[in-house]
Amino acid sequence: MTHKVVVIGTGFGEQAVAPAYRAAGFEVTVVSPRDSNAVTHAIQAPCDLVSIHSPPFLHLEHVTLAARHGRAVLCDKPFGRNGQDAWAMLELVEQAKVRHFLNFEFRCDPLRERVKALLEGGAIGTPLHMNYTMFLSRGRQLPHGWLFQREQGGGWIGAFVSHVVDMLHWWFGDVESLSCCSRIDWPQHRGRDSGDARLYKATAEDAVSAWFRLSNGTTVMLDTGFSAAVNLPPQITILGTEGCIRFGQGPGLELQRAGAEPEEIPVAMEGNPVAVSLQRWFSQVGEAIKNDQQIAPDFNTGLSCARVLDQLRRADVSLIR
Repeated sequence: MTHKVVVIGTGFGEQAVAPAYRAAGFEVTVVSPRDSNAVTHAIQAPCDLVSIHSPPFLHLEHVTLAARHGRAVLCDKPFGRNGQDAWAMLELVEQAKVRHFLNFEFRCDPLRERVKALLEGGAIGTPLHMNYTMFLSRGRQLPHGWLFQREQGGGWIGAFVSHVVDMLHWWFGDVESLSCCSRIDWPQHRGRDSGDARLYKATAEDAVSAWFRLSNGTTVMLDTGFSAAVNLPPQITILGTEGCIRFGQGPGLELQRAGAEPEEIPVAMEGNPVAVSLQRWFSQVGEAIKNDQQIAPDFNTGLSCARVLDQLRRADVSLIR
């Protein structure tokens, strides 16, 4: 049986999500999140899943529509503008008694799955510390929009750090304490229309430095941004009592145990990591819908992450200009 999914989103939703659903065997309808009539009609029509990839300030509105029509629903991160939105969305799906899923697709990334297996298998002993750096320059080229407006749920904390927080929860446990310092490295952006010569001021952060302590005692340093002058690929190092794991953008990882030479561990990855992760996750979602089964990551997962993002914003010792 082919499942029918309504994808709300013409950016990431249409360009990345819709192809991944098709590859996973879904029949896909894509609608613009800003066309309320099209969204309503698509959700009212027979479908098995509503997949929400609209801007964060529209997440609650679209989850409300899906829940009212009794549809299973998948929502993208950061899962609303804040923890209040996230809590409201969890209540909606629980009251409607519909299945719910959160788009933390990197839990299905083969490389990160292998890291989790190594950590759980004691490959480096007890985890002590993780260091994560990644800088992109793409933010400098993007026109002004919700991503650069704090009041609309924009900012690098929601756009990227949400994925990191979920990874920490998945690998190590709950966040027990944190600190944060954000910046706006590229404070002005051109208008969206080609004839608009004005520059618009960003109000949401595009760079974040953060420190975390997890419930298992692991500490984490994160330094990241997406309006840097140059691209610096991701580099992750995890230190343990008996060794370390290092990996970045390549197809594998490096494991080094105390007193031994580094060991290269290949990890099979056929295609773009985002596309692979999305397809594998959507295949799991399809099976869950078929079997009427609730699986994680779900809206509870999203709420846990949203609460940490709120803590980061409250703890922020901002350098925003």
